Parts: sequence; structure tokens; C-alpha cells
Amino acid sequence: MAYQSINPFTNQKLKDYPPHTDEHIQNALDQAEQILKSDWPQQIDQRIEVLRNIAQKLREQKTELAKLMTLDMGKLIKQSEGEIESCAKIAEYFADHAKEFLAPVSYETELGEAWVEHHPLGIVMAVEPWNFPFYQLMRVFAPNCAIGNPVLAKHAGIVPQCAEAFEKLVLEAGAPRGVWINLFISSDQVQEIIADPRVQGVALTGSEGAGSAVAEQAGKYIKKSTLELGGNDVFIVLDDADLEKAIKIGCQARVNNSGQVCTAAKRFILHEKIADEFKAGMLKAFQELKIGDPLDPETTLAPLSSADALEKLTKQVDKAVAHGATVLTGGKPIEHAGNFYEPTILENISRDNPAWYEEFFGPVAQIYVAKDEDEIVSITNDSHYGLGGVIHSQDIERAKKLASRVETGMIWINWFTDTAPELPFGGIKNSGYGHELSIDGFREFTQKRLVVVKSPKE
Repeated sequence: MAYQSINPFTNQKLKDYPPHTDEHIQNALDQAEQILKSDWPQQIDQRIEVLRNIAQKLREQKTELAKLMTLDMGKLIKQSEGEIESCAKIAEYFADHAKEFLAPVSYETELGEAWVEHHPLGIVMAVEPWNFPFYQLMRVFAPNCAIGNPVLAKHAGIVPQCAEAFEKLVLEAGAPRGVWINLFISSDQVQEIIADPRVQGVALTGSEGAGSAVAEQAGKYIKKSTLELGGNDVFIVLDDADLEKAIKIGCQARVNNSGQVCTAAKRFILHEKIADEFKAGMLKAFQELKIGDPLDPETTLAPLSSADALEKLTKQVDKAVAHGATVLTGGKPIEHAGNFYEPTILENISRDNPAWYEEFFGPVAQIYVAKDEDEIVSITNDSHYGLGGVIHSQDIERAKKLASRVETGMIWINWFTDTAPELPFGGIKNSGYGHELSIDGFREFTQKRLVVVKSPKE
């Protein structure tokens, strides 16, 4: 596959990267294997120091790294800077908690003294997407660095400068070569790496198709895997919600990263009593968005990440309309050298419209109106996905009860679907399985070893 950095604002190529050969991959596997055989897995203080160093270097190089991200995939510069800070916090979190999370856990048993130890699982293959070029890598690197697992990483083809920069950061932070290895490789080469007996785990964030292929290969060779495969998240607004707040947060949740977020608000399910007022507020907010150079702090809507992304979104919207959806605003690409799509609101989407079940990766909101909470739940759960979700209501107990009926991996009340290092991130259904972040994500790639000292009573 091609690894090219193309500025989404101008569609001008910035840099080409040659793909890595099979020989390079074997050398990478050899390096990673040597890390496991070295004293790195026993040097927890050194691993913690690397995490603290990388947090410091991220903050020191924030301006440079944020600009690199924006040039690679078009993210607004303020959001790029925020992503770098999020990465630093993740590194610090796992540095702070590594010893606690790796500590043995005692189990009560009449058989005697028992505990479970946590050891490195082995080499992990990571396949990561372009929409959060540093954050996605850090979610894999930080816990595995703390554990002692070396990682081979295949990043997305459109963010090679970020992939290269991240590996450089890891080395600058003091990690030995082999702890994190960037590979410019194809999907077929990923499959071959998973098959290698030295590899024990696979982490993927990406499309359903990619996830299915990786899960099949991991299952064939009995390798542990985690998958985060996107979503069609709901943004539920009840009739007692603070509408001004809900509209503001809802619009932000839909167009953040130009709508290219797995946990973005995509399906707005509105109680019929507030539907018209909410739609009017969203329409006004969308019409006030300002397209422009994502490096300009005044820009509020960035381009999509690539010409391919723009083409796919355009076809999706056109297909939705052809199947009966109504365009409230937007609905087409913007005439520009870059990959801009109009902020779009679709309504009147029926269950036989493909749009009902698809994930729209761009600034396109879907509006659904429901008469009561039962209908809200019916619409919400009629989805192939189950990643995140949101409920807005001033009655917190009412919102909690509704949240327990929503089939999803994460749900937030009176906010948008957010993330924090201390909170587990993961979904259900076609959104994947397993977790990242928090202690739940940390222990996905640990080897759990039970030790029992038999009681001498018998």
C-alpha cells in the first residue's frame, strides 16, 4: 500500500515513504524478540521513566507535532494540540499506576495461599487509524510499555509523518530499539506477522472489514485480540433537557475532527416535544461553521482527511437521499481545492434506508424524532453498532434508568462521548470487543499466572 502525506487542505503531496520489505519485518520481529529476552521486562522503573520522559517530550514538542498532524490528516490545529496533551496524560497515567496494576492479586481459597501475577504477554501487533494519529498510538504504547510488551505498529497510510515521529519520540524518551517499531506495510504483511509464533497479541482500531480480517487471523492462530471498529452513536435529547446546552454540545460532538470520530454523535434522537427547537438550533450552529485552513485558529470546520474520504461520504449521503432521506441543510461537497463537505443534517430516515445502519464519517447528522422513551430505546438499539452514546436530561435519575436500557459499551449523561486515561474504552456488537485505557485496557495484554501454595492442613 502507498504511504503518502497529502495535505487535505490543498491536496498537495508533502512526502512519500517507501514500504518496508519482508526482510525489514523479520528484523523487526527479531528486535522485538530480543527485547523480551533482555532485562527490559524486569525493569519496571526504567519503563516508567520512559513513559514520564515521553510525556515531557510531547509537551515540549507540542507545536511541531500538532502541525505535523494537521498537515497529515487535516485536523484543526487547536484539536491537534489538545490531542498531544491527551497523549501526555495517558503516558503519565500508566507511569503512575504501572506498579499497582502489575501487583499480584490475592484470591481466597480453602486450598491455601493463592494469587495471580501479571507478566508480559509477548509481542503485540498494533494496527491503527488516521483520525487520531498520536492518541491511537499512545493508547497502545503506554500500557504495553508499562507491562514490558514490545509492539510492532502499522499506522494508516495517510499519516506516515506522524507514524515516523512517534517512533522517534519513543526512542528519544529512552526506550531501547525494539520496544516500539513502526512498519510501513500492507494488510497482507500484517496477516503474516500475526501468524508468526513470536507474536502473542493483536490490537486494531479501524473498519469492520479490517477488524473481521484481523480477528479471523488471530483466531486461526489462537492470539489474543482487541478490536475497536467504529460506531453509530446516539445523542438522545429528552423533553426536560437543557436545550441550549444540549444543542451546543451536540453540534460540537458531531463536527469535532470534522465528524471523523468513532464515538461522534451521529444519530440525534429527539423527544417530539423539543424536536423542532433542537433542529432549529442545530441548523443555526451548522450554518455558522467556518471552513478554512485547519492551521488557522479561526477555522471551525476542517477538511476531511482525504479525497477518498470525501468521495465515500458524498456517495453515502446521495444514497441516503435516493432512499427517501430529506436534506435539512448541506448535502454536497464544497467547491474547494481541499476535501470539504458541507455540514449536513438529514431527517426522515426510515429503517429500510441504508443510512439507518451506516456510520457516516464526516459532518453529517441524522435526526430521528420519538414520541416517548420506549420509542427512543427502539430506535437506539436497532443498530449494528454499540460503541458510545449520550443522554441529555435535567432529571439525572430518569437519565440513569434510560442509560441502563441502551445497548452500548459507553454512555455519558449531559456531555458528549468523551475519553480519559482512567476510564475503560470499548464497545459491543460490531463496534468490537476488549478495552483500552484504565486497568481494563492495561490487563488485556498481560499474561495472568495463578500461583497456589497448598495448605499443609490435610
